[in-house]
Amino acid sequence: MTSEIERDLESQMQMTHDRFVAAMNARLPTMPLEQKERYFAVLSALVTRLETPAKSLREILQEMMTEAATYLFQEIR
Repeated sequence: MTSEIERDLESQMQMTHDRFVAAMNARLPTMPLEQKERYFAVLSALVTRLETPAKSLREILQEMMTEAATYLFQEIR
């Protein structure tokens, strides 16, 4: 049985996810092509991993930290 605290947390997570999508959609038109390419590379890799139910979130995050580091360094220089 799902507790009230868990339901509230899930609701907050969904609202935050919706805010993230809205914020990124607002930024896309002004992003340079190279930045869009880097963002898409990281985002598509993350989604692909999340679609693999056998992988834990911990495993996914460990893999993504390694893979995304290259793109992050390109973004901050």
